[in-house]
Amino acid sequence: MAKIIYTHTDEAPLLATYSFLPVIAAYASTAGVEVETRDISLAGRIIALFGDRLTPEQQIDDALAELGALAKTPEANIIKLPNISASVPQLKAAIAELLSQGYALPDYPDDPSTDEDIDVRSRYDKVKGSAVNPVLREGNSDRRAPASVKNYARQHPHSMGAWSTDSKTNVATMTDDDFRANEKSVVIESDGTIEIQLIADDGSTTVLKPAFPVLAGEVIDATVMRVAALDAFLTEQIARAKAEGVLFSVHLKATMMKVSDPIIFGHVVRAFLPEVFAQYGDDLAAAGLSPSNGLGSILAGLDALPNGAEIKAAIDQGIADGPALAMVDSDKGITNLHVPSDVIVDASMPAMIRTSGHMWGPDGAEGDTLAIIPDSSYAGVYQTVIDDCRAHGAYDPTTMGSVSNVGLMAQAAEEYGSHDKTFEIAAAGTVQVVDGNGAVLLEHAVEPGDVWRACQTKDVPIQDWVKLAVTRARASKTPAVFWLDPTRAHDTNLIAKVEKYLPDHDTDGLQIEIMSPVEATQFSVDRIRKGEDTISVTGNVLRDYNTDLFPILELGTSAKMLSIVPLINGGGLFETGAGGSAPKHVQQLIKEDHLRWDSLGEFLALASSFEHMATTTGNARAQILADTLDRATGTFLNENKSPSRKVGEIDNRGSHFYLALYWAQELAKQTEDAELAAGFAAVADDLAANEAKINEELLAVQGKPADIGGYFRPDDAKVTAVMRPSDTFTGVLADLSSRLG
Repeated sequence: MAKIIYTHTDEAPLLATYSFLPVIAAYASTAGVEVETRDISLAGRIIALFGDRLTPEQQIDDALAELGALAKTPEANIIKLPNISASVPQLKAAIAELLSQGYALPDYPDDPSTDEDIDVRSRYDKVKGSAVNPVLREGNSDRRAPASVKNYARQHPHSMGAWSTDSKTNVATMTDDDFRANEKSVVIESDGTIEIQLIADDGSTTVLKPAFPVLAGEVIDATVMRVAALDAFLTEQIARAKAEGVLFSVHLKATMMKVSDPIIFGHVVRAFLPEVFAQYGDDLAAAGLSPSNGLGSILAGLDALPNGAEIKAAIDQGIADGPALAMVDSDKGITNLHVPSDVIVDASMPAMIRTSGHMWGPDGAEGDTLAIIPDSSYAGVYQTVIDDCRAHGAYDPTTMGSVSNVGLMAQAAEEYGSHDKTFEIAAAGTVQVVDGNGAVLLEHAVEPGDVWRACQTKDVPIQDWVKLAVTRARASKTPAVFWLDPTRAHDTNLIAKVEKYLPDHDTDGLQIEIMSPVEATQFSVDRIRKGEDTISVTGNVLRDYNTDLFPILELGTSAKMLSIVPLINGGGLFETGAGGSAPKHVQQLIKEDHLRWDSLGEFLALASSFEHMATTTGNARAQILADTLDRATGTFLNENKSPSRKVGEIDNRGSHFYLALYWAQELAKQTEDAELAAGFAAVADDLAANEAKINEELLAVQGKPADIGGYFRPDDAKVTAVMRPSDTFTGVLADLSSRLG
């Protein structure tokens, strides 16, 4: 039997799965398609890594490793929902919850010293940050807004804040000694190995990463952010924000860049509170309270310190003396500096641009903002959009064009593959990348505290990326622009490869350009204002940035994007949208049994999954399911059955009922398969006849707390009860197989 693997993840997407998966399984079974789940949640991944410490009943298989192997096969058909990319505070919270549930896990060692601590830390490090995506993404990314979604956005435009020509909002970024300025790049000539070592000024050699394999044609980059320059830059920008009377906000990617960006975040916290760390830094360090974990973790740990009240007063005074901080939650006093993973650049910057260039201040009011993006590699993209809005006003969702994306990400390409090759330098000296013959390929002089990193981009994914770009350009008859900067070392090597591989494809009649990110941004927004579409062909980080930036402006959210990963070996990975707002959704469910998570991304991914199955296996009914689901999704949008934010109104569970109803109606109308049509006609009639009753059952549970038995690892029975409260709807789905059997 053909299989679709549906991932069991975290937070709101996981809760929604309990409601939607029974619909998927019932409808898929009519095409002989089995739907299975694999647990790649943060809690599941932790448990899988510590099976040797758990009871046999608690042990689970390493589902992520299994899916990673499957992704390399032609049979792969995986629907991947958003998962937690864990920061250290999130990881510790998950461990604490699992301990409370009886899992005998070790504590997370902040400063491992013993062999056991080092082993435990190395295991936990495997689930930090974006540990899932690099394993599953054995292909490059194709993200775009489906026609039904784009048409809905034009007919039902989301709100866009007005822009003023005298807006003070800007991006601040480093001009030298950041990752971009110090980048060096080399193309590997033949298969072999490379090693990373630190030659200290005292003559000692420390192997930072033992020899690991590289392939011919692979691009290897190395760079360093010098923290002396970073600290000077931050001090200047804090003073600038106060002088200009704007909010101060830092925008990093502490989830995906799980080694470098928490360190940089810690430097921001220190720079904002210099007197606190000058006077109390040793006390905080001794207590294990690191600024890299955010101001919130420091404040939470002060009660245990004898001078905690004194430090708290100093922090309060430091915040009062500085520029106004942008807030994550002004009502609760949660600042931009509280948690490294609260303000993620690719989601926070477009949200700010959409809201008149404003963020929320400590007074609960919106204000112009100085957005701090320390590394200059891609900061200019946001500054260009800000300048365009300041000059020409906000974009108009009813007329604006689209910017889709073809992203180079296969096999942990580029910066997102740097985690195991990123180091906070301990001693002054020189970091070198050396090959198996001892030849130095790349090197940088470093000082203590500098953040040095290397990354790899293999040649086969680059070839596949170029092919996918041409394929999309021809299919959509849209200009495709490679966002590559000829003044950046890595991009220089990528440009040479793009120019080498483009002639392998039929590009006649296509407009394919290579532009720097700033030039490409301006080109794209100029076309947007004229209602014209453009394909951005980018590296891995810009893939993330662009597939939030443009969809949030065009559609109001990035969760409505169709995200397909054609796997290099022939399989398919279908991603379902962003999960950045998922924590708030869970909080609302627990408080008042209303889940406002929008599963539209799952609907889009599922249709593509069925279509892929039909194409690769010849399953005609799978194609019918794909086509009818696509039409049902259009009806779903036009009938406005997306979840409401308000309790007592339609939520995620109600949206699944209506998708099931419209899907059944479309299946009943299709003419390719009479047996299927007849069976689903009865299902459609049952669902329509019971619409009022099902809605009553779904709405009746709202307005009171819901018990799901845990945040990171909720109780299966409790979540099932919460997310499937309509016995009538459940009964119709259960009867489906007998009607079509």
